Amino acid sequence: MPNSVKVASALLNYQFLLITHMICADQQIHSREANSLRDLAYQAAIDQQTLDEMEKILSQEQHTSLEAVVQSVPRNQRGESIQQLLAIAYVDGFCSPLEREMIEQISNCWGVPAETIQKLLVRAETVSGQVDNSPEQQQSLSFGARLLKGADTLLSQALVSKLTEIAPQNMGRKIEQIRHEILLSGPEYDKAIQQCATVANEDYKFAEIALTGTSTALQNLSKGIQETVNIIEKKTIGNTKNTSAKEVTEQLKETQQSLTSKIVIELEKVRESLRAKQRSLNHFSIAFMGKTKAGKSTLHAVITGEGWEAIGVGKQRTTRYNRVYEWKNIRIIDTPGIGAPDGKTDEEIAESIIEESDVICYVVTNDSIQEKELSFLKVLKDKTKPLVILINPKNNLREPKRLENFLKSPDKLFAIEGQSGLGGHIERIRRYARKYYANDYFSIIPVMLLAAQISRETEDQKRKEELFDASRLQDFLDAIRVSLIQHGRIRRSQTLLGSTVGSIESPLGWITQQAQAYEQLSNTLKNKREVFQKDIQRSESDALDVLQQLIETDFQSALNAVQAFAEDHWDANEIKMKLGWEQKLKLIKFEELLTAAQQEAIQKFTQEVQQVLEEIGSDLQLIPQLRNTGFKFTEQDSHPFNRDFIQIGGMLIAAVAGILPLFGIPLIIGGALVAVGAIASLLTGHFKSRDQKRREAVQTISESLMKQLTQQRQITLQQAEDTFRKYCRSVAFNIDEYFDELIGGLDAIAQELEQAKRKLSDSKNYLNRAYAKRIVDWCCDQSEPLTEQSISKSIVRVSRNFGRTMKIYTKASIPSQKSQDEMREVLQELVSIQTVK
Repeated sequence: MPNSVKVASALLNYQFLLITHMICADQQIHSREANSLRDLAYQAAIDQQTLDEMEKILSQEQHTSLEAVVQSVPRNQRGESIQQLLAIAYVDGFCSPLEREMIEQISNCWGVPAETIQKLLVRAETVSGQVDNSPEQQQSLSFGARLLKGADTLLSQALVSKLTEIAPQNMGRKIEQIRHEILLSGPEYDKAIQQCATVANEDYKFAEIALTGTSTALQNLSKGIQETVNIIEKKTIGNTKNTSAKEVTEQLKETQQSLTSKIVIELEKVRESLRAKQRSLNHFSIAFMGKTKAGKSTLHAVITGEGWEAIGVGKQRTTRYNRVYEWKNIRIIDTPGIGAPDGKTDEEIAESIIEESDVICYVVTNDSIQEKELSFLKVLKDKTKPLVILINPKNNLREPKRLENFLKSPDKLFAIEGQSGLGGHIERIRRYARKYYANDYFSIIPVMLLAAQISRETEDQKRKEELFDASRLQDFLDAIRVSLIQHGRIRRSQTLLGSTVGSIESPLGWITQQAQAYEQLSNTLKNKREVFQKDIQRSESDALDVLQQLIETDFQSALNAVQAFAEDHWDANEIKMKLGWEQKLKLIKFEELLTAAQQEAIQKFTQEVQQVLEEIGSDLQLIPQLRNTGFKFTEQDSHPFNRDFIQIGGMLIAAVAGILPLFGIPLIIGGALVAVGAIASLLTGHFKSRDQKRREAVQTISESLMKQLTQQRQITLQQAEDTFRKYCRSVAFNIDEYFDELIGGLDAIAQELEQAKRKLSDSKNYLNRAYAKRIVDWCCDQSEPLTEQSISKSIVRVSRNFGRTMKIYTKASIPSQKSQDEMREVLQELVSIQTVK
């Protein structure tokens, strides 16, 4: 990986270098963009030192890093620089995720608020609405140029001019002339190119409808989920007591945020897929992929005649971006190496070009064919991309003796059998391909790329032809020629229709999983609620039994104390008797025990409810579909949703804890002692012995207290039962309400997901039917315009396991159906066609 210079010279024009980095932001360096950048430098009178640094950035040699450039742009130029970057990013009216990421990174570094950028874009849109919509006016002022309107520096003025030239309203650019047009030529090529162009324009309309519909469905899904949360949230406004609804709202907000963030990601993928289809519309695209130093850059240079500066010792890693060359409606795309030391980023860069490629040429060498290297084929299969593998034998032909030996017997290097033969390598390639690519229907073509390279270096025409023939590169060129001339139309349909289904499969698979997960979660909660309702009734009954037993025990303690109290206070006056009884109650802790009885009953009830809720939370972890959704139950108690189920019992109980008052013996018992004392006094007379008086007084006091305590016990038990049941009902109601609100919210989200699923399934079927029509026409060696009417007339239904099998049921008779081998090799899916009435 080339090293970036961290400290840059103060003489450099950092505004211009920032523009250069922005050109590279999408990780594709297009030859047209590079030439336009050089023209811009000339118009803006950029100095030579800055130009040298520009070339280093474009070639990814040791260069001034983006971070160093950003930090070095003078403060008084930063506002204009933001406008310039936005103008480049939005030159075509669309800002790719990578371009947006770079702008956000720079804005954050400079402290530019996001609102400022949004205002610039709104202003440009407003200007757009005010300008004349005539073709002449649209050609003279692009969206990107409008962002810079009014800028007065030489660089911005030059940039406005250059953006106007490359704006999408003026796409009549000259086709770049390549010095070595060795790939395709002749009337067959011209006819095939014209047919491909016709097919591409027809197919793109279907791809655009399907992807736009998918994008709209994802946007509506996000909006629908938000509206669901808003509806539930409104129920809590102004109702501070509705704790359960608030808890539901918070939970569903987390759900909404999790789903929305995923939707945004899927939405960006769909939009980028549509952009890829737009980029591929006018060209038949061939992408070179493979590990670092496999020979991709050599292959690219030999075919295009450009990029020789990237070939040589120590220069194999200069291709850090996708390099794009175009001529005669052919696009050759050279990608970074797969499996390099910093290969993750490079692989992501390489992946970005797959959507718009018609054929993938995967280059390997015979010295190191590893599983990791070929595991990348899975990415190609997920996009249903046709594949050709070049195996490039390693041999240092720079040594004269080896070169002469090779030219004497070139077939020896390509031998399949023998100790040094390619047979074992080819078998290993096919084994890994069956594992990661699902089949091995593709061609494997041996080529000696170094020989082809040397053929371009020599001036000896005879030697040149001898080296090129010995390299066997013509075998690859012939395969590409056949791919375009014989199969170009179906290849274009594969790119614009067949593989586009993959861009819908991804969000569709995710939405399907989400819909199933939310439906199952809702059903689980419904079942658990029924169980909970039974459990809470049982818990209420158990806790009430405990409460009643404790109250009975407490009153029995008071009853047991009556006799001794009467004996001790039979002759006491009113005040002493009242104080004595209160003291006795304190001594046996009557009121404390009643309060403890209430607390113990509540605690028992709370614990049992809490345990049930914890079991529900634990059971929810068993739903496997949720492991890849917004909900994560892999660590118990770690996620708020799980934690809510475990803690909600405590919160709901706490919300109604004030309903149950403390149980205490009213002072009516003490007050009754006043009457007892009065009766005792009346019965006391001079005619009775003291012992008789004592017995009668004790009996009277005991009977009166026993009677009142017994009555009070019944009253207390009834009040305790009524109050406790009311408390339990409040707890049950709050929890049941929580279940209702949450289940309702989950059902609403599940419905939104199901609706989106149906729309995406329709888009997927829409594309599969169109693609099936193209396959049927290809098998019949016919071609007719692709319209919805022609599809309905021919295609009954399609069943497709994307990238693997496809069953087409058609009304058309197919007299000249392709052989199964040819269909497999070209389509690289197992396709069967059945004619039905």
